[in-house]
Amino acid sequence: MAIARRKGSEIGMLTTNPFDDDKLREECGIFGIWGADAAASFVALGLHALQHRGQEAAGITSFDGKHFHSHRAMGHVAGNFDRDDIIRRLAGRAGIGHVRYSTTGETALRNVQPLFAELAEGGFAVAHNGNLSNAMKVRRTLNRRGSIFQSTSDTEVIIHLVATSDRSNMLDRLTDALKQVEGAYSLVVLTDEGLVACRDPLGIRPLVMGKLGEATIFASETVALDVIGASFLRDVEPGELILVNDAGIRSFSPFEKIAPRPCIFEHVYFSRPDSIAEGMSVYEVRKNIGAELAREAPVDVDYVVPVPDSGVPAAIGYAQASGIPFELGIIRSHYVGRTFIQPSQDVRLQGVKLKHNANSALIDGKRIVLVDDSIVRGTTSVKLVQMMRDAGAREVHMRIASPPTKHSCFYGVDTPERAKLLAAQMGVEQMRDYINADSLSFITIEGLYRALGQDRDAVQPQRCDACFTGSYPTTLTDLAEKENGSPLSLVASR
Repeated sequence: MAIARRKGSEIGMLTTNPFDDDKLREECGIFGIWGADAAASFVALGLHALQHRGQEAAGITSFDGKHFHSHRAMGHVAGNFDRDDIIRRLAGRAGIGHVRYSTTGETALRNVQPLFAELAEGGFAVAHNGNLSNAMKVRRTLNRRGSIFQSTSDTEVIIHLVATSDRSNMLDRLTDALKQVEGAYSLVVLTDEGLVACRDPLGIRPLVMGKLGEATIFASETVALDVIGASFLRDVEPGELILVNDAGIRSFSPFEKIAPRPCIFEHVYFSRPDSIAEGMSVYEVRKNIGAELAREAPVDVDYVVPVPDSGVPAAIGYAQASGIPFELGIIRSHYVGRTFIQPSQDVRLQGVKLKHNANSALIDGKRIVLVDDSIVRGTTSVKLVQMMRDAGAREVHMRIASPPTKHSCFYGVDTPERAKLLAAQMGVEQMRDYINADSLSFITIEGLYRALGQDRDAVQPQRCDACFTGSYPTTLTDLAEKENGSPLSLVASR
């Protein structure tokens, strides 16, 4: 996130993705590679595979052994990094990349990653997935010491901490910096000394390691390895730093060991279904979630209808466990851009059907259960239920493949303020009435853990499920200062 909120850049514009707009957003994806000819080409392909993690901006920094080369741009990877002249300028056998999504932060090129600085020890480029929950406090301290910030990104705090560290080499300086921050981070860092990949000690945000020939790769998800033909080696462990250079691969564990708390929402929504997360198929886990939901909240209907696309695997699991036919009652167009200009409000309101439309011939006269991954503000669910009723549905029930989202995330997810989370303001029956459904049920937190093959009550804590339970795994220094009335103009998020 950044200091300034986006100005009226979307006035007069229609979001043609009205259902996706009421989702929690994982705000970035990262990719790094060392030891491949034309490394930037592989980075661009990897970022294509991670585009779902951030659609607002993208950037790549490469290193040719002597010089660093960067290109950052607003918008998607396609259109910015599919030009030969740009890739040729990003010379070298090492590179890192980043895709970004932020709806509540400043939309500016200065915040697009990777961030780069020329330090006394050489170049330093960093791409970050996560959120530093004490970034503002650290930033104020650095400002008083004379640091001059060039962005409103929490990630830049890491650069200044590295620059001002008194340790003797780059890896130790980075470790020293990370010991001064709290929150969530998965990083790929490109320096003169090599490529560094690391995760915070809790492992909140994901990071995997792969191999392509002699090249070593790091990415937010395994799907980014698949797209370039690389093999998956393992997850980067929570609290692990891995240095890769021409001398080989070295692993370090500089932090005190604590019980990891990986984000549970990666399995519910963030990760692509064709990824492997924590050794589990995301697709299979989502089907398991749907099956658990069917056992916990059965309903007598004619069809199980997924909310495309994120609700599809859970709906398949629900249908298989319940024996109710799975049908595509909502058809999504994949050929409509995110926004376009419309001359009047009436025309803009009609545009909600451009991307999703009811399959009226199927729905008319039928009892249906809609399966979606989450309810955030509730605006999506209101539109969905009304769309089904307008298509002639006799009954419209909703089943949600996650527990009620009652709390904001401070670890790298774009979450509305708690006052705007429907589940924080209403009980389930009130929510059902609000969205005008015949019934509404969420999977329980215990059911969600069962779908992951775990007993939540057996060993705690197991995951970061703070958005459901309010159990935050770290201190939230900046938030506490804000709530206590201290000045807080930046709540960083990535």
